[in-house]
Amino acid sequence: MIEIQNIHKSFGRLEVLKGIDARIGKGEIVAIVGASGAGKTTLLQIVGTLEKPDSGQILFDGASAFDLREKELSAFRNRHIGFIYQFHQLLPEFTALENVMLPALIARTGRPEAHRRAAELLDYLGLSDRASHKPAQLSGGEKQRVAVARALINRPDVVLADEPSGSLDSQNKTELHNLFFDLRREFGHTFLIVTHDETLARLSDRMIELRDGRVVSQTPNTPRP
Repeated sequence: MIEIQNIHKSFGRLEVLKGIDARIGKGEIVAIVGASGAGKTTLLQIVGTLEKPDSGQILFDGASAFDLREKELSAFRNRHIGFIYQFHQLLPEFTALENVMLPALIARTGRPEAHRRAAELLDYLGLSDRASHKPAQLSGGEKQRVAVARALINRPDVVLADEPSGSLDSQNKTELHNLFFDLRREFGHTFLIVTHDETLARLSDRMIELRDGRVVSQTPNTPRP
């Protein structure tokens, strides 16, 4: 589904990625691991088309994302890629429901349909009774589940998560980890997750380890029952 081909990226004189090659299959849950500074987040941003590589290609189903014009690329990102961040990045002035609706509205989905989808996702995630609450009124685990719903609203092919459990306590981490597998089983989503969390990394189908901007191993894990 996703082919990462010889990706190079530098910031000034600092070469962050030094020829990354990897493949992510449809429906896989893959963890990107490695020490701080290894290039994990930069790679995730390039796969998500938020950053452009200096050279190399990201192919989605055989088509190069970076051959698209900027407006087309933004539309592709909005419709096909969902993002989950460590610190939620919910808009504080909007309710949980409104935060979830936003990507659908940006994609020009009608407001009634966006509302319906958002309400269904919040219900699926056990947050129906929190839909009218603003982020300041939600717990950390609730905020992250709202962020998950927002990532899923446009029914993306792939969900990219950057340290999604990094700000959560152990109970909420476990619930979030289990949620990813429930979503894969229910909807067939592909997940690419940058994480320092060994538990999540070892639960994934496969781990890609980066060191100094290079892939040093791609390790399959024991299949989850």
